[in-house]
Amino acid sequence: MTKILIIYTGGTIGMMTDPKTKALKPINFEQIMDNVPELERLNCQIEVRSFDHIIDSSNMNPEIWGELAAIIEKYYDNVDGFVVLHGSDTMAFTASAMSFMLENLAKPVIFTGSQLPISAIRTDAKENLMTAIEITSSMKEGRALVPEVGIYFDYKLFRGNRAFKYNSSKFEAFRSPNYPVLVESGVHLRFSENYIRKPVDAPFKVHKNLVNDIAVLKLYPGISPKVVDTIVNSDVRAIVMEAFGAGNTTTDTWFIDMLKKAIDSGKVILDISQCKVGTVELGRYETSKQLKDMGVANGFDMTYESAITKTMYLLGQETDPVKVTRLLEQDLRGELTWY
Repeated sequence: MTKILIIYTGGTIGMMTDPKTKALKPINFEQIMDNVPELERLNCQIEVRSFDHIIDSSNMNPEIWGELAAIIEKYYDNVDGFVVLHGSDTMAFTASAMSFMLENLAKPVIFTGSQLPISAIRTDAKENLMTAIEITSSMKEGRALVPEVGIYFDYKLFRGNRAFKYNSSKFEAFRSPNYPVLVESGVHLRFSENYIRKPVDAPFKVHKNLVNDIAVLKLYPGISPKVVDTIVNSDVRAIVMEAFGAGNTTTDTWFIDMLKKAIDSGKVILDISQCKVGTVELGRYETSKQLKDMGVANGFDMTYESAITKTMYLLGQETDPVKVTRLLEQDLRGELTWY
């Protein structure tokens, strides 16, 4: 019998309506269990660890990610996998962060939650929770079938650092357009084993040092020098630039000069696309060739959430901006595809 640790951080899945204020408020995990008696019928042993202070996921931050990673580190050798109950708003950020913080992971860390509270009549919470546990406990020849960080929502398991929340009003809250679904739930669980990462034969490591000295530069037609100057000259170590299409930007001299000055001063600039589908191809168009030549990092098809958390992780590991730039362009945890 497999042993699963459920880590309860908060989120809509564990809320109920206050009869006085009519607002949603957190409940404890025992009340969640009361709403899902079917958990006792699962062929696995379940242990629960709740955060001392249940949070709305909008309050998630790198310090709390460190607490979550520490819990996983503490229980890692004693359980077969982890199910993390988490609010959907920042779930993709946390799942991406965990994928980088948990090096050489060989056990499932599956995030799930819901769009409606578990106490609601039409809730999606029960199916998400039950199937996330079933996927986490699925083994083949004594090894986990999904030894990586994932997000399970609405009958699909996505790679954690490839998914993003795209809808706040449907049960189908997440998508992963640049990478296939890992598991699909129907009458049977269908595992896409060719797309699931294989564990490496190396010791499990947990990295808790994340550095959030990052600014975001989202481009738009007509962006002014004043706006760009404020961002690129801010007191940060890295800038995630959301560019157009395949990584393109304006070629106005003032803009190119500002980016080059920032890189020459030791800042890292990562180029990702505002498009949800496709990849950055620095140098394909004239509008991005100068970026490549000056040392802007190619973000390929990384999600915004993955780009932010990967940069935090690398800034915590390296002080040399050239090394950080080089590692940003490498596939570390299945977060990007080289084309």
